[in-house]
Amino acid sequence: MSQRLYELIAKVMGGESSSINDESSPTSVESWTSFKGYVLLSELETEFNVKFTIDEAMDVTNVADIKKHLKNHGVDLTD
Repeated sequence: MSQRLYELIAKVMGGESSSINDESSPTSVESWTSFKGYVLLSELETEFNVKFTIDEAMDVTNVADIKKHLKNHGVDLTD
């Protein structure tokens, strides 16, 4: 499931999933703009059938944070 998440992030950011890991963030992924961050939020909500709060969205600094919030919504990310 983590791979599914990495692939979704790579698709939105326009890169390769192999370059995405838990430490990937807007500061380490050049194409991760604020606009693409909002697109990613929408894609995550659609793909995993969740709805993030504004506080959760603002709390994200890297992929590990996305995983944490998905887990809080009951999404199993084990591979």
